[in-house]
Amino acid sequence: MIGTTRLFLVRHGETPWSATGRHTGWTDMPLNENGIEQAERLGERLAGYTFKAVFSSPLSRALETCRIGGLGDVAVVDPDLREWNYGEFEGRTTDEVRQEIPGWTIWTARITEGESVDDVGRRADRVLARVLEVDGDVAVFGHGHALRILAARWLELEPAGGALFELSTATISRLGWERERRVIELWNGAAHLGIV
Repeated sequence: MIGTTRLFLVRHGETPWSATGRHTGWTDMPLNENGIEQAERLGERLAGYTFKAVFSSPLSRALETCRIGGLGDVAVVDPDLREWNYGEFEGRTTDEVRQEIPGWTIWTARITEGESVDDVGRRADRVLARVLEVDGDVAVFGHGHALRILAARWLELEPAGGALFELSTATISRLGWERERRVIELWNGAAHLGIV
């Protein structure tokens, strides 16, 4: 069976922490000035699409990107779209953590005060179950790591497979179908930001 759902993944605009590489999980960080401008450009890019459903993380950086992007009035807040809860690594850069734990990566770290990559994968599976009930295009506003894990699960990879996909702020990615197989149609699209 050929699928009818296309999933547009929209990462929120830049924040003070994303600009400096800090792991920003459940901290409710607002967009910075550049992030607001990025969200405006996202809105121009998304204006040509008609979405059958729009979902957003409850965190303000995603909701604000959705609102500025012109879809805030129709968005449904989905707690399963929250970013990864990084626990004790929240607010820290990879380089800072590697000073204490050489070779550290969030994708393989043991996180005692937050979520494992598999925990986030289970949330992604719940999102996909809801999304796949929609016949048509769906926009999802979320966060870097959580959306990467969502893409991995779309492709039926393990959640840690999200490590293979770079995802910049304010980008658009599109997941769709080649016949009956789920595929990536577009990844990390940033032409609307003047980046090719």
